Amino acid sequence: MEKRNYQKELDALIENMPARPRLLLQSCCGPCSSYVLEYMTQYFDVTLLFYDPNIRPEAEYEKRLATLKQLLSAMPMDHPPALIEPGWRGGEFEAAAKGLEQEPEGGKRCAVCFRLRLEETARQAAAGGFDWFGTTLTVSPHKNAEVINRIGAELGEKYGVKWLPSDFKKRNGYLRSIQLSKQYGLYRQEYCGCGWPEKTEQ
Repeated sequence: MEKRNYQKELDALIENMPARPRLLLQSCCGPCSSYVLEYMTQYFDVTLLFYDPNIRPEAEYEKRLATLKQLLSAMPMDHPPALIEPGWRGGEFEAAAKGLEQEPEGGKRCAVCFRLRLEETARQAAAGGFDWFGTTLTVSPHKNAEVINRIGAELGEKYGVKWLPSDFKKRNGYLRSIQLSKQYGLYRQEYCGCGWPEKTEQ
């Protein structure tokens, strides 16, 4: 089976869509959001959802939230996004990932984590009348875009909201996020979030 090119799918979507639909975008952190916002705010009215119950400990969650707010206040955008921040809900991740603590990075626990965060995004997108929902997660070279897009598409069907296909690491998106992080002095974390079974780089 030929591998899907989610960047080309996004290109086609943008080319044919009406002006500035509403997008609820799950944000994993400030650095990853930097390039995605630079790109997506050109075409969408973006609202960010900082729903990341996987981040441990709570102090790390607060540090990453502060970094995201730092980005939003520093980066000039013609259409700056709104931010929804429901607070740290670490118990939700622990319940979802129970029994998967020893899974390797990129294994079954990560797929559970993707689904947890994207389901909350889809639910809020449906409740809020958004046209699309998506995530910044695919900008990371350590995240499986195929798995993320498959889960997102499934949840889009479940909640009746269109899923935004993406592979934001394409076209040097990850490199651009590093450049923007340096430009705005953003804290770049050394592990994804949960730190199980050991801390690994984002």
